[in-house]
Amino acid sequence: MNAHPLVRLTFANPASAIYLGLVGSSIVMAAAVTAFSADPGFVWVWPALFTFPAFAAVTTIADAVWGLDAPLWFLGVGLVVCALVQSFILGSLLAGVRRLFRGTLGPARD
Repeated sequence: MNAHPLVRLTFANPASAIYLGLVGSSIVMAAAVTAFSADPGFVWVWPALFTFPAFAAVTTIADAVWGLDAPLWFLGVGLVVCALVQSFILGSLLAGVRRLFRGTLGPARD
């Protein structure tokens, strides 16, 4: 696979752009609350929930390797990687649905 389809499916379609905007804004908000608040509470739950299916694997790996003392850099990098992987999957699903409807509902091609 070339880099162009990979970038197009991950970033340059409406579904992936909205998803990455949602995840990115939740990460920025959580970082701002953590930096400027004495007690950030459970604000980092939102980015984890937005990347949940894939982030569950990251937390499982972190728990198996480090236990409860998992480094924050691993969880942060895992959060970003999970968001990018899920954005690619979302873009691929959107492209497949578009291809399916274009083939069945579009005009006949000779």
